[in-house]
Amino acid sequence: MILMDVFKVEQQLVSDPIKNVAQEVHRALDKMGKEPPQGDVAITAGSRGISNIVSITKAVGKWLRLHGAKPFLVPSMGSHNGATAEGQQKMVESLGLTQEATGMEIRSSMDCVKVGTVDSGDVWMDRHCFDSAGVLILNRIKLHTCFSGPVQSGLTKMMVVGMGKIHSAETFHTARPDHMPQILEEMGSLLVQSGKIFAGLALLEDGFDATAEIHALPGDEILQKEPALLARHRHYFPTLPAKDLNVLIVDEIGKTYSGTGMDTNVIGRRGVHGFEDLTEPKIKIIAALGLSEKAKGNALGVGLSDFITRRLRDSIDEKKTFINAFTTGDMQRMAIPYTLQDDAELIQKIRERFGDSRWMLIPNTLHLEKIFVSEDLAKELRGHPRCRVSSTPTPLTFSNGRLSLFP
Repeated sequence: MILMDVFKVEQQLVSDPIKNVAQEVHRALDKMGKEPPQGDVAITAGSRGISNIVSITKAVGKWLRLHGAKPFLVPSMGSHNGATAEGQQKMVESLGLTQEATGMEIRSSMDCVKVGTVDSGDVWMDRHCFDSAGVLILNRIKLHTCFSGPVQSGLTKMMVVGMGKIHSAETFHTARPDHMPQILEEMGSLLVQSGKIFAGLALLEDGFDATAEIHALPGDEILQKEPALLARHRHYFPTLPAKDLNVLIVDEIGKTYSGTGMDTNVIGRRGVHGFEDLTEPKIKIIAALGLSEKAKGNALGVGLSDFITRRLRDSIDEKKTFINAFTTGDMQRMAIPYTLQDDAELIQKIRERFGDSRWMLIPNTLHLEKIFVSEDLAKELRGHPRCRVSSTPTPLTFSNGRLSLFP
């Protein structure tokens, strides 16, 4: 029995969910004031963890058909899920984006067409997208886990890295992190100039991971208008309520929650050799307990932790993880930390070395509305304007060595 009490903290994050996402999709596309090309129109698909993704994608397809187009889905995932057509289609279908659910055919291929060249390499477009009458880029706008800039993870990155498959992913990730914003803009400009990008549908999610805003942009305005949407995203972005921790326990990691398994903007570690980490939060020890089943074995980001459990290690598909890490060039992010038998042993060992002060336990880096903290942090956070701290302690309990705090 591990005798350690923690206290539940409920963060008052920004909550502003859209009541009818399908209706809002149609409203946003109508407001754009641009008719789609008549013929086959590709819709990009593949970002994980997006709320209401099936309803939103289905609504986009319906709007396109109402306006005379013939929509279909294209898995747009860079080098993810083994960098194979079959693997990427299975991943898209695992998100619920099946032909039956969306009413649209899935056309998956790793075949690409070269559309230009930038300093770090060639720029590519998925063959099905290139052969279509036009492409609608669909993605969520959020902070990137590797670099900062006016455009980070969103429409432009989906267009460049997702739709460009492993070829453009390699070109983009060859650039130094401090040059990535410029390269992203240059690659995006070439794709827009191809004349194939009909429009972009940008999604913003609130602090509870619910769809909060939907914006439709004409294709030739994506690069100009996306920075304002990223600035808007910061209004919703959830963070840890303390900036100085001894120990952070993450119950589950995986690309469902962040492209790097754990969001680097939340934990303050980027894991890129030769570049400084974020200035905050400062966390001495990070431990990851499990890998999301939806990650399909891709454990990119496991190297951002200091300790993991045996069940996490046994969940890793080393080939998938290697392909993703090798494409980005940030090999540290796939380095496997020291492995302890289970959650109970891991927590006990960390306590033996680092004590019980300034602990925080979170379900993952995406859902931060309910977390747990050690007693000293509980006292500190009772004065935090965003936090509601329980007055009753919760003992750490385990079932067959697995932590029972989170569902």
